[in-house]
Amino acid sequence: MKQMLLLIFTIFLLTSCTGLHKPQPAISTYAFGMQHLSSIEQIPNQPHLHRKSLLIADAAAPIWLDNTAIHYRLIYHNPAQSYAYANSRWIATPATLLTQQIRNRIITNTPEQVIRDSGIVKADYTLHIELNEFIQLFDTTDSSHVVVSIRVSLIEQNSRKLFAQKDFSTTENTPSADAAGAVFALSSASNKLINELVNWLTVELPPA
Repeated sequence: MKQMLLLIFTIFLLTSCTGLHKPQPAISTYAFGMQHLSSIEQIPNQPHLHRKSLLIADAAAPIWLDNTAIHYRLIYHNPAQSYAYANSRWIATPATLLTQQIRNRIITNTPEQVIRDSGIVKADYTLHIELNEFIQLFDTTDSSHVVVSIRVSLIEQNSRKLFAQKDFSTTENTPSADAAGAVFALSSASNKLINELVNWLTVELPPA
């Protein structure tokens, strides 16, 4: 009887140890997909006029967005509560990714002189970006869309006055109701929103 109990106890210990050392699921990390650029409205060519210098400040975000999580809400269940995917995340915070994309797009698609460090060269204008929404919303268990929303403010550096301000918001359906679908749609929606921002900026910034 003792041998039987000892055998059962040994099997229990081995089973417990095996359960404790189960391999953890791999974490998938994502950046904005550049493949979406060809499928969105292209920015029209602007006249190559010399314009004043522009400092693009790092985008600000609310506390709940200031991390690398991919967030979603269940509109059909509890729209006020935010969730995050356990095994999927951004390679950097959405605000950081958005700032990088905006800087790159302004540099490559406009004649603006973008200043990266105001401590070295003084900029004529500063662009402040506030990220308000960057989330996947589930309408049903198998249907979702994303929302990206920002507010941008153009500040004249000499006077420190608000020169122009605008809210941008866009939505897009996800190709699948999961993290990969959220990444695809958020990347595409962000690219569209950045196009709108760059078009607005080329109109608002006065020539030198």
